[in-house]
Amino acid sequence: MRKSASWMTIWDDRILEIMREDGPTSPTPLSKHDYIRIGKSGVSKRLNRMREHGLIQELGNGVYSITATGESYLDGEIDAEDLSEDNDSKNGDESVEA
Repeated sequence: MRKSASWMTIWDDRILEIMREDGPTSPTPLSKHDYIRIGKSGVSKRLNRMREHGLIQELGNGVYSITATGESYLDGEIDAEDLSEDNDSKNGDESVEA
């Protein structure tokens, strides 16, 4: 069972699930997905919040991908409440250049 954090919304899980299945993406296609019921600006806010906690990483040009931490969260292996903000460097993101 997944252990979400107090800062998370239902959309975070759905966005992560879509990213795991479909691969890297950007806010516009996510906002048009059948399972997402928020607009592009709402998706962008959720992506930024999840990036701050290390669940996803920005690849550049507004494209995001799920991190190993995000995968572990979806698999119920970690408690998202334990993730601190600006957790990017713990996920190997320091090697990603924008």
